[in-house]
Amino acid sequence: MKLSRREALVLAIGSVAAAAIPMTAYAAVEEAIATFTGGAAVGDAGVTLTAPEIAENGNTVPVSVSAPGATSILIVAAGNPTPGVCQFNFGEAAGAQAASTRMRLATTQDVIAIAKMADGSFARASSEVKVTIGGCGG
Repeated sequence: MKLSRREALVLAIGSVAAAAIPMTAYAAVEEAIATFTGGAAVGDAGVTLTAPEIAENGNTVPVSVSAPGATSILIVAAGNPTPGVCQFNFGEAAGAQAASTRMRLATTQDVIAIAKMADGSFARASSEVKVTIGGCGG
C-alpha cells in the first residue's frame, strides 16, 4: 500500500488524537480524586469495595463500599465520560460508614472508591468491572 504525504499526515494526526482520548479520561479521574483529597497521599488499606467482576448489563451495575471510621466516600468510574459517580457523607450519628448504589458503566473499566477518614487520611480501593452489554457509552 502506497500512501501519499497527505494521507500519511491525516493518519498520523488521527493516531495522535486517538491516543490522547484515554489520557484525557485518565486526567479527569485524577482531577476528581485530587479535588476530593486536596492532593493528599492516599493509602491502600481501610476501604472495602464490592463490585461484580462481570456486569451483564452496564446500565445497572451494583456497587457497595464500606470504610469504618470514614467521614466521606467518593466513587469514581474511570472509563465513563463523567468519572465522578457519587459521594457519600457520614455524620456523627451514622450507624455504619457503608453505602451501596447502582451505576451505569460505559465500558469495561476500573471502579475506584476513595474514603476520607476521621483523622484526615485517605484510603483507596479499586475493582475492575467487565461490561458485556453497553451502558452509557453505547
